[in-house]
Amino acid sequence: MSFLQIFLLFFFVFALLRTMKQFRAHQLPVHWTLLWVIVWVGAGVMVLLPQTTDIAARLVGVGRGVDVVIYLAIVSLFYLLFRLYARLEGVEREITKLVRMIALNAKEDASKKDL
Repeated sequence: MSFLQIFLLFFFVFALLRTMKQFRAHQLPVHWTLLWVIVWVGAGVMVLLPQTTDIAARLVGVGRGVDVVIYLAIVSLFYLLFRLYARLEGVEREITKLVRMIALNAKEDASKKDL
């Protein structure tokens, strides 16, 4: 086993433990916890048994197993980036609504004090 494999395994175990810690602290919902557990365990399996990626490559018709991993990683990152952007846009809309509501309430309070 190479140094890189050992390092990656330690990282995946660390990430898995952090995921479980966030779940227990109610900072991560069940569906996201399951997704990340699958990701970290799957990554660990790929590091321990690199030939599994070759099997996946043959199933989808790609030349090398590492190519499948890279393609899946890129697609996943784009999807997560899209989700993050959509959530950020939603948060910005909510902040705008709250600021408008606070400003209107402050204006009403100020006009009532003038009377």
